[in-house]
Amino acid sequence: MVMARGSYRYSLVHGWAKLPKGVSLGYTHGVATDSQHNVFVFNQSEHAVIQFSPEGHFLRSWGKQFAAGAHGMTLTREGNEEFLWLTDYALHRVAKYTTYGEEVLRLPTPPLQEVYPSDDLYLPTGVAVSPQGDVYVCDGYGQHYVHRYTSQGEWVQSWGGQGAEPGRMNCPHGVWVDTRRNEARLLVADRANVRIQIYDLDGNLLDTVTENLRYPCGFAQDGEALIIPDLHGRVTILDGDNRLITHLGDNPGVWERPDYPNIAHSDRQPGVFISPHAACVDTRGDLYVVEWVSDGRISKFRRVE
Repeated sequence: MVMARGSYRYSLVHGWAKLPKGVSLGYTHGVATDSQHNVFVFNQSEHAVIQFSPEGHFLRSWGKQFAAGAHGMTLTREGNEEFLWLTDYALHRVAKYTTYGEEVLRLPTPPLQEVYPSDDLYLPTGVAVSPQGDVYVCDGYGQHYVHRYTSQGEWVQSWGGQGAEPGRMNCPHGVWVDTRRNEARLLVADRANVRIQIYDLDGNLLDTVTENLRYPCGFAQDGEALIIPDLHGRVTILDGDNRLITHLGDNPGVWERPDYPNIAHSDRQPGVFISPHAACVDTRGDLYVVEWVSDGRISKFRRVE
């Protein structure tokens, strides 16, 4: 199967992810790839962080403490080292780990007593890191704020709150540092408002994207292209001006099914999405998409020239 539009042509790699006996997936919520094209998947199971080889072979797993609330995942590079930033809404936690599972840094709950009188109200869903090292967290399932921290974990600022007005949010589900322009910008997938809010790195609202979106969960970047997993059955690709290039794997109306998202395997079609929740792109342009289904779903699409 080849999905194509202009220069964005992908071939589905059937059965890419290979799990050993005794290892199964839960809801697959996050995905990232490292400099060696290894792929990390964050899912709600005792094997919450799974590392696959570029060929899809299981290498290792860790993170059983995240079985209930595994959600957002971002891979960062610092010199020759790589780290995983993870969010867990059940643990009310955002933390930085080595790729082997050693905790390096844990961010505190934002010190906003009027917003978070209890840590239980903090339900972080996404995390991104700027080129300067600042960390941005979106509290998509909690109080609908974006929070900024230093690279050392010190709180800097917060903005947002629930609403539909510019600068407010309704499930800020994913966050991304957009480096496609001379000055980096912060993108927020304001999912329930069905829009992307664009900020400078100090939290000033610059623009809003509302067209060609269905229910945006987050972001990946491939050169000038912005890749958006739309929870309602497709992946959207926008150009450098945030205009539509194409939709991949579109499955119109799937979210209206009574059994959504956990539809029967007999009703699932390879390359046709159910509930894309996160995506990443490796240095070769290959695309990985994970979906919000109870037994997990990982798809690899090889970039075709």
